[in-house]
Amino acid sequence: MQVYDTTLRDGAQREAISYSVVDKLAVARLLDEFGVGFIEGGWPGAMPKDTEFFRRARTELDLKHAVFVAFGATRKAGVRVQDDQQVRALLDAETPAVTLVAKSDLRHVERALRTTAEENLAMVHETVAYLVGEGRRVFLDLEHFFDGYAFDPEYTARVAATALAAGAEKAVMCDTNGGMLPSLIIRTIGEVKGRLAGALGIGEDEAVSRLGIHCQNDTSCAVANTVAAVEAGVPHFQCTANGYGERPGNADLFAVVANLQLKLGMPVLPDGCIEQMVRVSHAVAEIANIAPDTHQAYVGSSAFAHKAGLHASAIKVDPLLYNHIDPEVVGNDMRILVTEMAGRASIELKARELGVDLAGHPEALSRVTTRVKELEARGWSFEAADASFELLARAELADGAVPRPFTLESYRVLVEHREDGAVVSEATVKVRVKGERIIATAEGNGPVNALDEALRVALTKHYPQLSRFELADYKVRILEGSHGTGAVTRVLVETRSTGEDWTTVGVHENVVEASWTALVDALSYGLSRQVRV
Repeated sequence: MQVYDTTLRDGAQREAISYSVVDKLAVARLLDEFGVGFIEGGWPGAMPKDTEFFRRARTELDLKHAVFVAFGATRKAGVRVQDDQQVRALLDAETPAVTLVAKSDLRHVERALRTTAEENLAMVHETVAYLVGEGRRVFLDLEHFFDGYAFDPEYTARVAATALAAGAEKAVMCDTNGGMLPSLIIRTIGEVKGRLAGALGIGEDEAVSRLGIHCQNDTSCAVANTVAAVEAGVPHFQCTANGYGERPGNADLFAVVANLQLKLGMPVLPDGCIEQMVRVSHAVAEIANIAPDTHQAYVGSSAFAHKAGLHASAIKVDPLLYNHIDPEVVGNDMRILVTEMAGRASIELKARELGVDLAGHPEALSRVTTRVKELEARGWSFEAADASFELLARAELADGAVPRPFTLESYRVLVEHREDGAVVSEATVKVRVKGERIIATAEGNGPVNALDEALRVALTKHYPQLSRFELADYKVRILEGSHGTGAVTRVLVETRSTGEDWTTVGVHENVVEASWTALVDALSYGLSRQVRV
């Protein structure tokens, strides 16, 4: 089985992705750690950045699993292959393998290339043979293969047969427009292998073993189409990390690999590699500067997250009752979400996940469950606010006796819009800390920032570790069903300290009060966490 990754070339065509050379080197290392067999690095000669990448890769990449591949086109019409600068650039990249792209749809040959059907076949044959003669392993991507085959099956099959006869290792069937469905993929492969067997004088099993598959995701079927092709006998498949690519993207490398290896038992990756799936997926996303898809199959943070109480009740008995695999197999983990849909089982499992044992305290468990449902009905959401939920659960478990690091006497916020257009916010807080009454005032670039600063001024004397707490994110949402400037708002505050982050929530008609609640929980949780650790 050949796992061929094209994240650095086809995946880089996704809107908003622009890899630097350093980025590409880092992604290549990650893909190699994941155990892919081939890494397509880009198009040397056509793009200066890719030319530089291949130059640096020769000395800076030490691949353990993957073969490095350069991508380019067949010779131009009417040009000798030895004189074609693009072909020369492929050789200059000094990669062990080369992938060529060629037209396999007669309409594209005549209208896009503006050449003849026979000249296109000559371009394919001569370029493949030349590169094979130069010691390169050659793959040929048959652009618009499935659409071309539907239009003129004889010619499209001839292009594939020509490449294989010239020495190409694989003729890769590309669903370039992404319009295929699994049944169409399987039907076409069944016909193509017969045509290739006849043209090359080999058996159908050998013919299909010389094919590859490359699917775009325009019908949301790229993963399914790829798996269907492999099940039909095609041993070479091309994907991109996280499904990155042009338009809706390509077949997602991680979903395809997991489906083949975990569902169909095919030996796709080397031992110990599939466990790196989540880490590699998220690292590639960070390098691409794209937030990881939380609902992505296998690797998303919500891939094994359970919300319904019915699910949680079953998971309490056996996690696999509502998980299609053990999440740890791909480096993921299971999460229980706490919402208005949560039952006692959900609350118990979520609390256990956070280190709070409610199983032996049924009355506290009932109180927490009731309290969560009441708050959720008023607009609170604990799905993304584990810290606030943990504080609530610990308070109910201790029957309200959990000490807070401070208590509020009052706060006041002033916002001044000055004649010169400057806007200044000032907050004053009055709190009691370890028996001491403290009044502190601070300015900020908004009422919430001013409150945060004033609270830190008041508390730092007793809790100097607050200097390490950083407000990492702040989100405000108008709750559904509320209207206008008097609407109920929900605030989420994300706080970070020494590699750990946590999220808290506050809800109120007044956005400042909602923010205050979330801020108090954020500082309280962080301080209590440090005490427990």
